[in-house]
Amino acid sequence: MKFAYEDLSDGQFENLIVFLCQPLLGFSVQGFAKGPDGGRDAKFVGTAELHPSKAAPWVGTTIIQAKHTNGYNRNFSEADFFSTTASNTVLGKEIPRIKKLRENKQLDHYMLFANRRLAGNAESDIREYIAAQCGIPASSIYLCGLEQLEVWLKTFPDVAAKADLDPVDSPLIVSPDDLAEVVQALARQKDGVSALLDDPPTLRVTYEKKNALNNMSAEYAKAQRKKYLKETVQIRGFLAAPENLELLRMYESVVDEFQLKIIAKRKDYQTFDDVMEYLVDLLFSRDPVLRQHAHKRLTRAVLFYMYWNCDIGEVGDA
Repeated sequence: MKFAYEDLSDGQFENLIVFLCQPLLGFSVQGFAKGPDGGRDAKFVGTAELHPSKAAPWVGTTIIQAKHTNGYNRNFSEADFFSTTASNTVLGKEIPRIKKLRENKQLDHYMLFANRRLAGNAESDIREYIAAQCGIPASSIYLCGLEQLEVWLKTFPDVAAKADLDPVDSPLIVSPDDLAEVVQALARQKDGVSALLDDPPTLRVTYEKKNALNNMSAEYAKAQRKKYLKETVQIRGFLAAPENLELLRMYESVVDEFQLKIIAKRKDYQTFDDVMEYLVDLLFSRDPVLRQHAHKRLTRAVLFYMYWNCDIGEVGDA
């Protein structure tokens, strides 16, 4: 069950974690209102239903924290999140609060959820660090990253609905990684390609008909065609070259993902102009390669090629 976790608000993510903890711990998991939380976003008092196991559940007061980031492809071991030598990290700021709760006998167990990737070594290091700093047994500390979040959400599929989140209705999200590779390769080769043909690359409906089918405005369509039409044959020739077979496969993977996400989200946009601009903004914000000045125009050209080549958007009958 894939969510664009980084596009959720802090409140949405915290709400999701509260509902996720209910089947793990119990229905009485209590979430707290937004504001100074004293080191806690939610709390459970009692005997856990399933965590860490049904045979040996936690007993007592469990404090739950949800740490959300809007950053893309982040992990627990990054210096802004965890450091044994700095106190101004995300976790470093929480340590005094956790310690105070422990000293006041308001914490027996501690759970930390974050929309970051969590490697095995990092999990051990961070858990041992919290245990040493706060006087909590390591066995009473649980860290949950993106990988385990996906497992839990598949195990408890009704959690998303309870949190009023739907993967289909979550923000249009695409991975820029493969497109970045394509754009980098295109940027390296672009100067050596000189074919500038205006013929459509494949048998297809007319541009005007496709625009009407997709509700792309005439002004936007005209501007896109004027700027990027000559690039389409360059891109097509590059992707068709035998030595670029792997890049072609990457491109096909990209368009498959884009098309499925666009189909899922198309109802949210009045025009296809909005879809195209949303994709551009999203890709530029998430990938430093794509937002480089030298690559921005080429990224737009590749997206236009996808549309012009009928790889994304409705096609109709030729």
